[in-house]
Amino acid sequence: MTMPRELIVEADGGSRGNPGPAGYGAVVLDPATGATLAERAEFIGVATNNVAEYKGLVAGLRAALDLFPDAAVHVRMDSKLVVEQMSGRWKIKHPDMKPLAAEAGRIFPPGRVRYEWIPRERNKHADRLANEAMDAGRRGEQWSPAASSAVFDRPAADLTADLAAARKAAGDATAGAARARAALSGATAATSTTAGRPSAAPADDGLFTPDEALAAQARASLAAAATVDRTTATGDFEAEAAHPETPAGAPAAEASGARGWAGPDMGAPATFVLLRHGETALTPEKRFSGSGGADPELSPAGLRQAEAAAAALAARGTIQEIVSSPLTRCLQTAQAVATRLGLEVRVDNGLRETDFGAWEGLTFAEVRERYPDDLDAWLASSKAEPTGGGESFATVARRVAAARDRLTAAHAGRTVLLVTHVTPVKTLIRLALGAPPESLFRMELSAASFSAVAYYADGNASVRLLNDTSHLR
Repeated sequence: MTMPRELIVEADGGSRGNPGPAGYGAVVLDPATGATLAERAEFIGVATNNVAEYKGLVAGLRAALDLFPDAAVHVRMDSKLVVEQMSGRWKIKHPDMKPLAAEAGRIFPPGRVRYEWIPRERNKHADRLANEAMDAGRRGEQWSPAASSAVFDRPAADLTADLAAARKAAGDATAGAARARAALSGATAATSTTAGRPSAAPADDGLFTPDEALAAQARASLAAAATVDRTTATGDFEAEAAHPETPAGAPAAEASGARGWAGPDMGAPATFVLLRHGETALTPEKRFSGSGGADPELSPAGLRQAEAAAAALAARGTIQEIVSSPLTRCLQTAQAVATRLGLEVRVDNGLRETDFGAWEGLTFAEVRERYPDDLDAWLASSKAEPTGGGESFATVARRVAAARDRLTAAHAGRTVLLVTHVTPVKTLIRLALGAPPESLFRMELSAASFSAVAYYADGNASVRLLNDTSHLR
């Protein structure tokens, strides 16, 4: 039986405004030589990034079909959303993308197309075609192959080397992890190479270092499920939720039998990407703004921050669900992301900010002047409430821990964006680390910043990121 010819399709799409003027690019390559077999690009008018990416996929598949109708196609894209949805691992909810995904799925018979996510720097050909199409649209023209500069000065065999390097890197990461586990446990490397965290997709939310992402991909590719030694210090969040006042190093840290390097591997974690809302008019004035006073909207600066955060998450393409605090500033921030990703926003009341009672709308100096004794008590104990019957930090910790438990149970193995406030984010970080309550006053958390925590089914947690504002610069 003759094996079908294999083709590589690389596709991309973009929108300048999301939605805004949009275009796509796609290239068909020969995997044996790296030679370009066909190029497609088009300005499509006003559309979202995701729609443009899907249209690029459709165009690339149709170009491959025109060349070799019986081919097996390897699609490579830097859109995690498209790759995961077309691979059947993520649901397609947005009405604009459902027909495009269905169209892409009908071009070749089932089983003849496989999908791979690649970093943006390895998708430059399709990316340049998409930008050429958008540039042409800005001039009131359509893209022309004759005007394209998307052919790179590189050896024709570069694609082959790229694919081989990717396979080698995954193998090296697996071997390196095996050696590390063997050295730590005293086991042989041959035994350690069977360890892994089987999953339908790597447990990488795109917010971690390339080494961590590569290690996650290597783990996902291993077929055998066995014990894994995690290389991050973790906290027992179940014990911490029951005893929010437990200081670091107290017996709560001993409650879990699976901590530190040891413990059973319980599959891919639920990863929460924590996004603090953008600025309101109260933010730069450093006024108490919780859930007990006014419900301010995002300021113009806050709206720009929300869009910047949305663009960063769209580029990473790893968010599968969005859950928000019910307060307006969070809902506006969450909706900016949802529009980019084609997802819905769910609300969880447990993610709302602290009720600061009579301090709502005041600066710290004004509270110090009006309620000095209450402020001193609040700073000294997490059980103390703000003046006027607001919430203590201990009360907020119990509320946030309950929301965390609900969401981790509902989203095991998935990457979820939680759009919330200063205190809930700091509380989630504190509980994950097993840090004492006073650590809340020792964390910086900027408006529209990203943090991230991964939660494993055995009760362990791993803080992956804190107060990342690189997307705002």
